[in-house]
Amino acid sequence: MRFPLHRSMMLKTNKPFLIGALLLFLIGCAPKITNVELPLNKISAFSTTGKEIQPDEWWKSFNDPKLNSVIDSALSNNLNLAATWQQFVAAKAVVSREAGNKWPQIDASAQTAINLPEPDFVGGENTQLGLSASYELDLWGRIKSAVQAEKFRAQSSLYDYKAAAISLSAEITSTWYQLMAAKKQLQITESQIATNEDIIRLIRSRFVGGQIRAVDILRQAQLLESTKEQKIIFETNVSLLQNQLAVLLGRQPQENLNFETLNLPNPNGLPNAGLPLELVRRRPDIQQSYALLLAADRDMAFAVRSRYPRISLGARGQLRSNNFDNLFDNWAYSLAGNILAPLFYGGQLKAEADRNKAIKQQRLLEYGQATLVAFREVEDGMVQDIKQKERLENIERQLQLAEKSNKQLRVEFLNGFSPYLDVLLGLDQEQQLRRDLVAAQLQHIQIRIGLYRALAGGFETERELNN
Repeated sequence: MRFPLHRSMMLKTNKPFLIGALLLFLIGCAPKITNVELPLNKISAFSTTGKEIQPDEWWKSFNDPKLNSVIDSALSNNLNLAATWQQFVAAKAVVSREAGNKWPQIDASAQTAINLPEPDFVGGENTQLGLSASYELDLWGRIKSAVQAEKFRAQSSLYDYKAAAISLSAEITSTWYQLMAAKKQLQITESQIATNEDIIRLIRSRFVGGQIRAVDILRQAQLLESTKEQKIIFETNVSLLQNQLAVLLGRQPQENLNFETLNLPNPNGLPNAGLPLELVRRRPDIQQSYALLLAADRDMAFAVRSRYPRISLGARGQLRSNNFDNLFDNWAYSLAGNILAPLFYGGQLKAEADRNKAIKQQRLLEYGQATLVAFREVEDGMVQDIKQKERLENIERQLQLAEKSNKQLRVEFLNGFSPYLDVLLGLDQEQQLRRDLVAAQLQHIQIRIGLYRALAGGFETERELNN
């Protein structure tokens, strides 16, 4: 049996008490997982909240079965989301790779050769089979810290996937209702074109009778052409939004989706914002930032522990023979122990530890910033939702007044009390208000989507359930 030892180890084995004391000291100095807290002072409650309970699958608050089906399809078929999932799969593989360092590394070797002419190489070895093993004793937890760091990074990757799923659902919902609004605007514009054409025919008949000026016909024709321009814009928007929605669903934009026109929903009351700390624990983007912080903490521990001595064991066994018949008759093995203590690396190890310490502090500050941004998104969403609802009510009142005013103007015009210019201006304002109302309804829905997204926690997709 061969058991080679380095001279430094042979000297220290004569002093077991000092070795034991040194080990206890180093283990006691090994860095532990830090209890990381938010770098914020007192956290206040949200200034505004509602009463509606938001489901995990937040888009179901719109009570739109067709939208639910579209999002379910996208969560399974969207290519960007699938690519993000593969990042998580790769991160899990890295964890398994690093965890393999906790186990002995075993290699097998085989070698054979024919030596000619034989009489000159009678005593030569021409066949060998062997096994070798090496193992590092993780006394200070260096390898354990590396594994923990990769586990936290894998968690971060999973939270990234959850955040991507929320972003995808929000983008689809936004595109869905933009498409519905564009189709509704197109319907309104087509109706307005028909109305304007009827009015042109009417005023032309009155022009023959000398009851209207030629300039009024030109002005009405200009309004008609302006409305036709709006139709072109909305037709373009419908096509572009259909293409965008198809790609989000993982389908080619050349496909005809044939989504029927639906009315824009009237959002429910404001959702319950809950407590700020609940939002911190619920939002996957904040949890991702926290996981990266914990990974940085373990990276720092790994860098510190890399400055400690490393103890490794090795074993090797080998079969040797000049022919296959007596291959298993001759064998040899060796056992070895090794201590490697870093003494001088030009400050590289300390610099690496300092770098990881700075990265940990960076992750802590990013975690705090992500939390502040999340709080701001909730506050902004609440204020915008309330004010947009007030704006909607104001536009509806303006539209009602415009309708009443136009009816009165048309009566006065037919009786010869008002010029046609007043009728034309009133008609233009009424038609614009109808389009503004749809745009304001869409904007309210977009604001509500942003608020739902700001309050959303993770929901399990089919990939997660099958994993």
